[in-house]
Amino acid sequence: MAKAKTVYTCSECAGQTLKWQGQCPHCQAWNTLIEGVAESPKTHRFSALSEQAPVRLLAAIEAEDVPRFSTGIGEFDRVLGGGLVPGGVVLIGGDPGIGKSTLLLQALGFMSRSRAALYVTGEESGAQLALRARRLGVESSSLKVLAEIQLERIQAVLAAEQPEVAVVDSIQTLYSESLSSAPGSVAQVRECAAHLTRIAKQSGTTIILVGHVTKEGALAGPRVLEHIVDTVLYFEGDSHSSFRLVRAFKNRFGAVNELGVFAMTERGLKGVTNPSALFLSQHDSPVSGSCVLATQEGSRPLLVEIQALVDTAHVANPRRLSVGLEQNRLALLLAVLHRHAGIACYDQDVFINAVGGVKIGEPAADLAVLCAIHSSLRDRPLPRGLVVFGEVGLAGEIRPAPRGQERLKEAAKLGFSHALIPKANSPKQPIEGLEVCAVDRIDEALGTLRELG
Repeated sequence: MAKAKTVYTCSECAGQTLKWQGQCPHCQAWNTLIEGVAESPKTHRFSALSEQAPVRLLAAIEAEDVPRFSTGIGEFDRVLGGGLVPGGVVLIGGDPGIGKSTLLLQALGFMSRSRAALYVTGEESGAQLALRARRLGVESSSLKVLAEIQLERIQAVLAAEQPEVAVVDSIQTLYSESLSSAPGSVAQVRECAAHLTRIAKQSGTTIILVGHVTKEGALAGPRVLEHIVDTVLYFEGDSHSSFRLVRAFKNRFGAVNELGVFAMTERGLKGVTNPSALFLSQHDSPVSGSCVLATQEGSRPLLVEIQALVDTAHVANPRRLSVGLEQNRLALLLAVLHRHAGIACYDQDVFINAVGGVKIGEPAADLAVLCAIHSSLRDRPLPRGLVVFGEVGLAGEIRPAPRGQERLKEAAKLGFSHALIPKANSPKQPIEGLEVCAVDRIDEALGTLRELG
């Protein structure tokens, strides 16, 4: 018997090579090549598409807006851009036990009241799913369940039932008979995802895929999986906390970086209507090192508390630690603080934290971080009712942030009385109850804080 031919597949880009190498020759990633058996399907999986397709002018194609339908969970609809799109494919990932299956079971229970819905489970039996639905109080009288991991059988059921929305939990448990590799391998994940995406586009069924994540937090399997689907959602937050964050990293039908906030209760995940209150600590008296940032997550303004702790370093190399914000950005801001404001932290340990487990990626958090550091270093609390935002440049200038008017309105709605913002974001009309202090440079901003305090 001839020896089976082996091939090494990259887990990042799905590129293949005949011999193992430390670095992938396609995407240059290190230690990502996984050994597997070279696959040669008997028939091409897209043979039905081999017929010549007609070439049409783009201007002659009639395009119309496809109506969305709600999942029954307001925060979930927000992350999706307003709801699910017929024929769309959604991939949702997150750490084990964080609430992916719970959220989708709740959403399917609501949608099954008015639409044909199917839950394909490859990780649980039907009895386990029924117990969880009963515990969560999910309406399951019209929800159909299929406990199967073979792709061809799932295809047959989808063709027979023709559901409007289907959940596959999870894509890593499926396998196709045309391939001999084990479920969860790069070839199987890529093949099963391609087949399910083709079914969704041809039949109009909305398919939601659940994906496992690696220890680094990225979706397991080839990166081509994220390119195939229409929407990619990630669960964030600590699994030991009662709050969950769902963020959109890719969305062909809506805004990216949209954020949904949920609270885990005994009856499942509940949407948080006022997430700003979640990320603000309630201090009995003003404390040093605390500054409230007005940030923007997608189309939603959020108020997040930034905490800083500056302490004397007892080693030659002071520590710089940032949780929820970019680490390299902290070192840059400390250099700007020293060069343009005359405040040195070269002999101090500096720790930064964004309260609530939220991850802030926009540079508009720069000014709030520096204000919190200055407050902790001087051991003087910032004025009560102060909200801050603005990007800090290397020359010490305060640069504007997008959608400044919406940030200020959110702060005023929550009762904040003072705002320290870039001069370019000054509102044209005064905002009731909010005194705006607009500044151009970092030294001017710190001088304004001393005047307010």
